[in-house]
Amino acid sequence: MTDSTAPLMGQRFRGFLPVVVDVETAGFNAKTDALLEIACIPIVYNEQGEFVPGTALHAHINPFEGAHLDRRSLDFIGIDPFSPLRVAMAEDEKSALKRIFKALTEVRRAQQCTHAVLVGHNAHFDLGFLQAAVARTGTKNQNPFHSFSVFDTVTLSALMFGQTVLAKSCIQAGIEFDGKEAHSALYDTQKTAELFCYILNKLSPHLLDSFLADQ
Repeated sequence: MTDSTAPLMGQRFRGFLPVVVDVETAGFNAKTDALLEIACIPIVYNEQGEFVPGTALHAHINPFEGAHLDRRSLDFIGIDPFSPLRVAMAEDEKSALKRIFKALTEVRRAQQCTHAVLVGHNAHFDLGFLQAAVARTGTKNQNPFHSFSVFDTVTLSALMFGQTVLAKSCIQAGIEFDGKEAHSALYDTQKTAELFCYILNKLSPHLLDSFLADQ
């Protein structure tokens, strides 16, 4: 539920709702390789007008029929798509996307935003897999995300800290980062959201001062 005393995100970013997204995949080809996990966290304001992470949305996803599973990628991210525990809690792509899109649309409307915009660390990678899954599942009409615009924390981190690696950027920002938890979509999304909010909250006063000085 949106705090009625907090500012609305629709007043910022041309009416876009920033949503941090991370995916875990069985390879690098969005069209052929399986999407295995997705997490999304909308960014909102708190009562003090600071950017903060909203409620997380998360899904383990069964590989789509005919999906390619690259063994090296699976070993790297530490996911066994066919472990009994994972199979028991995983969803099919369409059900997972529809559930997440519905929840994000509710936040978008509550924040009076026109679209969600994907925020990611190497954001176009996540957007590519998201768009491929949307195409496979026929969920285009439910998809709240802008079709090509993104906010990339790699670029923001490079400007802010001179770093492009998520873990190193978080450390520079004073955000705790556990390397053992990395490559979990939910953990990486939480840390990216914290990093994005840290950068925005640090930059916003300077940007505002510059804007006012130019008026």
